[in-house]
Amino acid sequence: MKIATIVGARPNFIKLAPVSKEIRKRDHKEVIVHTGQHYNYEMDRIFFDQMGIAAPDYHLGIGSGSHGFQTGEMLKKTEEVLQKEVPDAVIVFGDTNSTLAGGLAAAKMHIKCAHIEAGLRSFDKRMPEEINRVLVDHCSDLLLCPTRTAIDNLKREGIVQNVHLTGDVMVDAQKDCERIAESESHILEALGLKPWSYYLATVHRASNTDDPENLRAIALALQDLDDVVFPCHPRAEKYLKKFGLWDDLEKKIRMIKPVGYLDMLLLEKNAKKIVTDSGGVQKEAYLLGIPCITLRDTTEWIDRIETVNDGWNVLVRPGEDIASAIRDFRPRHERQDVFGKGRASAMIVDLIEKLVGSGGS
Repeated sequence: MKIATIVGARPNFIKLAPVSKEIRKRDHKEVIVHTGQHYNYEMDRIFFDQMGIAAPDYHLGIGSGSHGFQTGEMLKKTEEVLQKEVPDAVIVFGDTNSTLAGGLAAAKMHIKCAHIEAGLRSFDKRMPEEINRVLVDHCSDLLLCPTRTAIDNLKREGIVQNVHLTGDVMVDAQKDCERIAESESHILEALGLKPWSYYLATVHRASNTDDPENLRAIALALQDLDDVVFPCHPRAEKYLKKFGLWDDLEKKIRMIKPVGYLDMLLLEKNAKKIVTDSGGVQKEAYLLGIPCITLRDTTEWIDRIETVNDGWNVLVRPGEDIASAIRDFRPRHERQDVFGKGRASAMIVDLIEKLVGSGGS
């Protein structure tokens, strides 16, 4: 069986690692298509190097641009690859523009498409990711859901066929990489950090970075905390400088370049709290048992037992007293085990084999 995996951004690479390993373990042919949505070393190649992912068979080199330009170019070039390779199935991950382009290309060419992390909803259509995930779910042939809430979301939209609870591939990836990170990452020593002595912060969403009032509120809050480590996303750096916030922030907190997955895992695992607007980092924090403050008013992971209502993640709008919310937040109780046991990748490949073998029925 030939499977094309479509990736392009940091969250995709992390989810790809355990799935690619499982595909190759079974001697299936995998064709990795990298759209180039993330393209600098710290946000791209380092994940392949550190996580043992094979080099992409195709690198489309799309780079940055408006959503329409980026998705359109990805769709055009992904279709060309699929026409050449004629895979039995396509796998797309999460909710990026690369996900949407891969899903649309497969659907229009009548190639079976499996969506990993199907059914997530923030119910906020101002988020480009929400548009992507809804559209991909509705054009996919196999819906691979990390939680029961995701299944319920799809059911409300009338999607009930070929919907499966697999658990979350992030659990698979994190378990493997935690062990590697402990032995290979030296990020704590390099930065002179002691465990649980610092806040770890990340900001990259357009609703925060591109809005001068929101970004200013976040920057001022981070300056008001003791010992903040801030791996700075290129988008955040661009707008911090554009809005004249960079110099003051750089004086008060520890600004570092984006780091690879192994270093990030170790920074997350040893932080006293995590402050973020990233869906992936929220989940990583939850799986590691680190309290998380999310700088958004919506999240993909709201449920009675998932990260917010399970008491390990709190949503804070940039207009609120962010610094106080960060200092005061404490989890309410022990975490629930809602994302599976780390066997999602094996189940996913089982289901794709069945889908292709049965002709999709």
